[in-house]
Amino acid sequence: MSPGPNNLLSMSNAKRYGLKVAVAAGLGRLTAFAGMIMLAASGLAVILYASEKIFFTIKVAGACYLFWLAYKLWVADTSGADEQISADSKGILSLARQEFLLAAGNPKAILIFTAFLPQFINPDGQIGFQFLFWAVLFWCWNG
Repeated sequence: MSPGPNNLLSMSNAKRYGLKVAVAAGLGRLTAFAGMIMLAASGLAVILYASEKIFFTIKVAGACYLFWLAYKLWVADTSGADEQISADSKGILSLARQEFLLAAGNPKAILIFTAFLPQFINPDGQIGFQFLFWAVLFWCWNG
């Protein structure tokens, strides 16, 4: 698992707004991941396998959002870059929404939950419990 855009955004938020705000905003990312795990557990991941157009649309939307974030960082005023900015200037809910949208459109996360995670599910066991186990493990690892 290499650090991706989700981790970089979280580190950026920690640098700009402090650790507590970054952890609170990270709940947006974890909410997106929980949604992806529920989709995979309910079998909707099969739709992504069956429809290349839907998967391609999600990937393109995620890439466009990444480019938009990169542009915003490129044109941002860096005159006070060393100063920590107050969380009130952007709002924790706004930061959590940003983390949610980035995670929801991240092709790497989508692949993990639709292609990688189901390989570890034993169809003879309790499927719901197994997905819950892997979801909690992933949350603890990325939280």
